[in-house]
Amino acid sequence: METLTVFAAAVAAYLIGSLSFAVIVSRVMGLSDPRSYGSGNPGATNVLRSGNKLAAVLTLVFDALKGWLPVFLVERFGEPHGLGEGTMALVGLAAFLGHVWPVFFRFHGGKGVATAAGVLLALNPWLGLATLATWVVIAVFFRYSSLAAIVAGFFAPFYQLLIWGAGPTALAVAVMGGLLVWRHGPNIRKLLAGTESKLGQKAPAAPAAAPKKGHH
Repeated sequence: METLTVFAAAVAAYLIGSLSFAVIVSRVMGLSDPRSYGSGNPGATNVLRSGNKLAAVLTLVFDALKGWLPVFLVERFGEPHGLGEGTMALVGLAAFLGHVWPVFFRFHGGKGVATAAGVLLALNPWLGLATLATWVVIAVFFRYSSLAAIVAGFFAPFYQLLIWGAGPTALAVAVMGGLLVWRHGPNIRKLLAGTESKLGQKAPAAPAAAPKKGHH
């Protein structure tokens, strides 16, 4: 019974994570699909390139919240059902995977930065704050959101291991950090080539659709 409960919690967390708020918020606010401009990534940074700061902020908040919520629910209500740190780590990872490969959006998801931040803040608030501080420092000095995410994703597992030790949380953080860095592969190539967009830089206008041929 406990195994079934753990499985159900993980599936629910994955489905919550599959809600791509970059796309949802953009549709509600009448903006272009974020997968159609800029980097094509459905995340807050790319939504910011649309020029709509409110849409970017809402995307950031909801993407972080969907990572935080499943972990919080297990922590708050899971103990009577035998759900502990292992399940918290599992549902956090499941929500992250849902964001990266969302079943509701043909598995075309974001890179997971905001969702990972929400998961970390729920699993270990101090770890989450340390990782966010790392992101902020790199972003302020270099103005590259991707570089900040890569550095933060790389250091998060080490913070956990060095300060709080190994365990289910460390494993989940390591998997998320590794996937986050891997998902930024194209950004790493752009950074090396000097072609990566900086924070707040607007996306180039989408090319106009070719006129359809037909009888006049």
